[in-house]
Amino acid sequence: MSGGNEKERQDAIDRFGEDVNMTPGELERWLGTDESRDVGQKDGGTESTGHASGRRIVHLLRTRKEDLSEDDLAHMRKVSGYVRRHLGQRPEGDIKDTPWRYSLMNWGHDPQK
Repeated sequence: MSGGNEKERQDAIDRFGEDVNMTPGELERWLGTDESRDVGQKDGGTESTGHASGRRIVHLLRTRKEDLSEDDLAHMRKVSGYVRRHLGQRPEGDIKDTPWRYSLMNWGHDPQK
């Protein structure tokens, strides 16, 4: 296990578990859709930041807790921060087919679950 405070490590894992409410299979299926690929900020490439993050989240969800690196934990913290910030920007009305929901789903959180 890499360095770092065990409590901070567990806090990051717990928060990630609360914020990511999609299973690896659900997230993989979602990432394969046009809606998933079409939403989000693209920094120069063809894949959005959230879509790339979603692929990494699938990997993290399938990684044993004791095998998580400090880099993995940093990404888990980034995911939790994004999900919590984005949830605070919920639009009015039905969110089912909105870019807001699709963006959150790329980061592993379906607000309709």
